[in-house]
Amino acid sequence: MSALDLTLLFLVAAVLGVVVCRSLKLPPMLGYLAVGVLIGPFAFGGLLGVNKNAVGVNHLAEFGVVFLMFAIGLEFNLPKLRAMRTAVFGMGLSQVLLTILGALAGNVLLAWGLMQLGQAWELGWQGALVLGASMAMSSTAIVVKLMAERLELESPHGKLVMGVLLFQDLAVVPLLVLIPALGSSMADLTAALAWAALKAIVLLGLLLFGGQRVMRAWLTLVARRKSDELFMLNLLLVTLGLAWLTELAGLSLALGAFLAGMLIAETEYRHQVETDIRPFHDVLLGLFFITIGMKLDWHVLIAHWWLVILLTSLPVVAKFVLIAGLAKLFQAPPGTALRTGLFLAQAGEFGFVLLTLGAEQQLIAPHWVSPVLASMVLSMLLTPLIIQHSNTIVMKLYASDWLMQSVQLTTIAKKSIQNRAHIIICGYGRSGQNLARLLEGERMPYMALDLDPDRVRQAAAAGQSVVFGDAAKIQSLMAAGLARASAVVVSYHDTPSALKILHLVQAHAPHVPVVVRTIDDSDLEKLKAAGATEVVPEAIEGSLMLASHALALVGVPMRRVIRITRDARDARYGLLRGYFHGADDDGSDEVEQARLRSVTLPPASTWAGQPLGALALHATGVSVVSLRRASGRVVVAQDDMALAGGDVLVISGPPPALALAEEKLLQA
Repeated sequence: MSALDLTLLFLVAAVLGVVVCRSLKLPPMLGYLAVGVLIGPFAFGGLLGVNKNAVGVNHLAEFGVVFLMFAIGLEFNLPKLRAMRTAVFGMGLSQVLLTILGALAGNVLLAWGLMQLGQAWELGWQGALVLGASMAMSSTAIVVKLMAERLELESPHGKLVMGVLLFQDLAVVPLLVLIPALGSSMADLTAALAWAALKAIVLLGLLLFGGQRVMRAWLTLVARRKSDELFMLNLLLVTLGLAWLTELAGLSLALGAFLAGMLIAETEYRHQVETDIRPFHDVLLGLFFITIGMKLDWHVLIAHWWLVILLTSLPVVAKFVLIAGLAKLFQAPPGTALRTGLFLAQAGEFGFVLLTLGAEQQLIAPHWVSPVLASMVLSMLLTPLIIQHSNTIVMKLYASDWLMQSVQLTTIAKKSIQNRAHIIICGYGRSGQNLARLLEGERMPYMALDLDPDRVRQAAAAGQSVVFGDAAKIQSLMAAGLARASAVVVSYHDTPSALKILHLVQAHAPHVPVVVRTIDDSDLEKLKAAGATEVVPEAIEGSLMLASHALALVGVPMRRVIRITRDARDARYGLLRGYFHGADDDGSDEVEQARLRSVTLPPASTWAGQPLGALALHATGVSVVSLRRASGRVVVAQDDMALAGGDVLVISGPPPALALAEEKLLQA
């Protein structure tokens, strides 16, 4: 086949594979693998004349791995790593090392057993190490997508899974350096590894210590040209240039791409780069998986079907037991440990990279490659089913898991049992907390559900009505008093989760109105059709505030600005019509613009221990909007409330009055 014929064949196969997987709600990666098998030289591709070693396509597919490592590098930053250090360097490191050591030990035992029977074992320790490293990897693409769809990324097991996946991705970098050196003798291997380590240290030192400053300056210079085309060209140049540099140094293309991602991750252009690079990353990675599927020889599968089943089941079970045991060792509850093991039991995309590299270095016999590849593909095909039924499996293996969940639901119900006509806040991030403070100011009851244990612990310790719970599960909503609630507010912008909550509310409490927050109005009709009483897009609210400030700055009377904003909201939100009535009842043409200012009382303030009313700020035209205690808790300001050093007062009034009030508050 010509190059154009082969390219068209790949594109048609990729499109069909993705369409089928999307229809079945499966990850596109599985579609790429499946069509790769079908168009490979061992299937229909043999009839079409597809060359087993399509060099051009293989080289193009290698860039899929390059851009995958670049994307991993973008996610690798020190604050994130520091926050997840226990899961990453504790559990993740243990899992990878123990899997490799287990493969080496199993290889030794198998070789010894066959030797006792008078038979030779052809797989050396180098090949066993490659197989162990390949089996240690799990599929970041499949697992993260499935967890996102199930809204489990912030769950306890979700955080452990993400930590282990992050270390696996990082472990690929030294393994890509190690595997090519394994074919040497022990003396040459030591020298090769030492030389590779030296080159890596020198290169890493030059790039990481001086590269970030150069990268930021260069991208700033390019961004000032205000050309998307130029920015994209430079992005490709940086990524492929560093990949070429590391390959020239005897390392790997993927290592250079990883370093490029790390350098850009520390700049302010990270999010734009991540958006721009995604099309290349997705398409080229798809080509990589197609070429992996093309290497699958179904003749070997039929001839050695028992071996494929054995190679599929044993690693999956072994990884499940190992990861679940490690999670339990790192103080995870039994249910969380079992779920973590189930989510990470499959093979991963980097396992294909390491296995292919080992085969190219002749560390693994060719007739072993197809059975191992087949077993890895099968384990990945089984992953959606395993994760879908993970709760059922956990219940079977640990019967007391339902009791742990019942305790959590009981905690929610205990806090909400006295509430009537309260508001359920789904998500306690910044928007949820702002809403809760407004409700507290109006003395309206609320119950917030959030999946971040640290946030829940801190907020609950401050006396706020928030509990750990998944708002997208009916058990949590019912325990929070859905049937007695006056409203439900989805305070985070996640349309799939919001749709799930809307479905649950419509099914179990259709009389309860639901307000949903979104980024823009792209999903407005979908959310309205699902039963949302009102949808609040941040983009529209931001544009209204932007317009009102702009009109006020150019001299439009404030009375007219308020009326324009009110009319715009009347047209957009049916529930808020008439909300601003009475704003200009004084009949004046303009409204004096008050400003806000926050003032922190000194530790030795003369006002410490005195009531807020003693300040007599009202006489100067200044009012206290809110009061934040030194502990971080925000309370409604009241005249009889005692002040303390470290309290932060948010005051409102005209600038001259604010200056006098601030001077009065800061008296020592």
